[in-house]
Amino acid sequence: MSGIRIALSILVIIVSIVLTTVILMQEGKSQGLGALQGTQDTYWGKNKGRSAEGFLVKFTIGLVVLFFLLAIIMNTQLF
Repeated sequence: MSGIRIALSILVIIVSIVLTTVILMQEGKSQGLGALQGTQDTYWGKNKGRSAEGFLVKFTIGLVVLFFLLAIIMNTQLF
């Protein structure tokens, strides 16, 4: 195994652990009966992109893209 392949393997493991942790930190999307009452139009619902929850969602998307790119790079057998 080359050094680059070992480094990529370690990076995939680290990204996987961080991705799992970030996903577990997020709140559930189901709101039960509150969704039927229209309680989504609150200040926090409208500004979710600026909150910690919005950051976690964006960070998760970035980690997923990075994970898939690393998986594709490792699968090409270039290294």
